[in-house]
Amino acid sequence: MSSLLVHVTCGPENPTKATLAFFVAAAAVETGHEVHVFLAGDAVQLLREPVRNALTGLGTGALNEHYLKIIAGGGRLYLSGGSCAARGVTDEDLQGVPYEKGAPPTLVRLVMECDRNIVY
Repeated sequence: MSSLLVHVTCGPENPTKATLAFFVAAAAVETGHEVHVFLAGDAVQLLREPVRNALTGLGTGALNEHYLKIIAGGGRLYLSGGSCAARGVTDEDLQGVPYEKGAPPTLVRLVMECDRNIVY
C-alpha cells in the first residue's frame, strides 16, 4: 500500500474540518495505508484530552473515535514544536498520546517521502 501525509492546521475553532482530517486519516489506516498526521498551528490543540474527547464535526463524527483508529492502525502523529510552544501545549497536556515533536524540516521530509499529501 501507499503512504499518506495528512497535514492539519485548523484547530478546535473549526470542528468539522478538524474532525474531517482525522476521519480521512482513519479511513486510510483502515484500508491498509501507512498514515502520518502532522499537526501545526492551531491543530496542536486537538490532541489535548479535553478537546479530543469533546470535539465532534458536523457529519464527520467524533475526533477521539478517529484518533483511536489511527493509533490502533499504526498511524504516526507529529506535532509542531513551535506551534505547541506558542499555544502553551505541553508534554504534560499530551500524556498518553503517542507523538513526535517536529519542525519544518520534519514536515518537508514527510511531504517528500509520502506518496500522497492532504492539507486541512
